[in-house]
Amino acid sequence: MIRKAQGFALIDLVFVCGIIGLLSSIALPRMLLAQQAAGASSAIGSLRTIGSAELTFALTCGSGFYAPTLTALGTPPPGSNDAFISPTLSAGDTVIRSGYLFQLEGLPYFGAPASCNGSVDTAQGFKAAADPIGLGNIRFFAINAGGSIYEHNSTMYADMPELGEPPIGQVLR
Repeated sequence: MIRKAQGFALIDLVFVCGIIGLLSSIALPRMLLAQQAAGASSAIGSLRTIGSAELTFALTCGSGFYAPTLTALGTPPPGSNDAFISPTLSAGDTVIRSGYLFQLEGLPYFGAPASCNGSVDTAQGFKAAADPIGLGNIRFFAINAGGSIYEHNSTMYADMPELGEPPIGQVLR
């Protein structure tokens, strides 16, 4: 009597699991690299937005002075419903977005006029940074009143001047 084989043998299942494991081990590192690249692109875009918003703030609302915090940039001027940056970037003085920690600082300038949106401590310059919070990502970014975005493999926030080149890092091109 001849029996018909129905279903899968155990060796077939082991073979399929091995192929899936091999394909996963090839694809996973590439997926992590793509995720890091997407986070870095988002961080660069957010820093460009902050730099542009600071310039707009200085020209229209700050009488030539910059906003000292992200929340000050997130406060709309009177007569407008739109702030200088989005609510996701102005939710606090430090914001986590796309795997990066964003922070902005401007040293208050004594004698600077109050801004049109109520920020009384406007600054002559500013510095902002995007530092990764995830493991494995080594791209740190920063911008200041000069408008150039800088990149380094460690944080630049503490050493970043409010205007001019930082002691570490290269201009991102």
